[in-house]
Amino acid sequence: MQLKFASYNIRKAIGLDRRRDPERILAVLHELGADVVALQEADRRFGRRISALPRQLVEEHHWQVVPLAARPDSMGWHGNALLVRKGIGIVDAAPIALPTLEPRGAVRADLEVGGRRLRVVGMHLDLSGLRRRDQLRTILADLDACDGAHPTVMLGDLNEWSQRGGCLRELDGGWQVLAPGKSFPSRQPVAQLDRIVASPEWRCHDTGVHHSALSARGSDHLPVWASLGWKG
Repeated sequence: MQLKFASYNIRKAIGLDRRRDPERILAVLHELGADVVALQEADRRFGRRISALPRQLVEEHHWQVVPLAARPDSMGWHGNALLVRKGIGIVDAAPIALPTLEPRGAVRADLEVGGRRLRVVGMHLDLSGLRRRDQLRTILADLDACDGAHPTVMLGDLNEWSQRGGCLRELDGGWQVLAPGKSFPSRQPVAQLDRIVASPEWRCHDTGVHHSALSARGSDHLPVWASLGWKG
């Protein structure tokens, strides 16, 4: 079995044309055709933290929203949300509190596909290099404390400009750091800020950056994706 995982910083659904267009973001997700999507900046930052993508609209596009919101009008935790296609079971979900000076966060969900359980973490890390390392250590400690070990995928906007250094040095023990390609800024990408990290149980079949006419103007980041399958 193969699953397609994707990460997308949607910048509160405000495109390069300065219009907030949830339908455009959902059209990009349709183009992606992923099974599991981690979104960053999925909620507005101030006030009631209203979701940038209306929940009813998301569900009409055949997505399940992983229940993570701490506020009734939000879809995620500090803007981090997880969407899964219908047919995938949502077993458990929880936010991960990160050491931060900025409104950053991470979220975790246990999913079930074809009778097998997997774990997904969506994250948006800090602009500060030292803080990113602290945050990634916190996420890894949270995973170590979870009940049971399951194949795991971590993905999101790491804000890490280094290809191998910085917070990526925290990932040992067989973690596979995938760099699908340059995803920021969307019009003329120069940096691989958006990453996907897979535990040793996964085999990577393919990765990529989704660059289309819609994604080039839908946000300042392009979506990244990886097609992964269980080993053995």
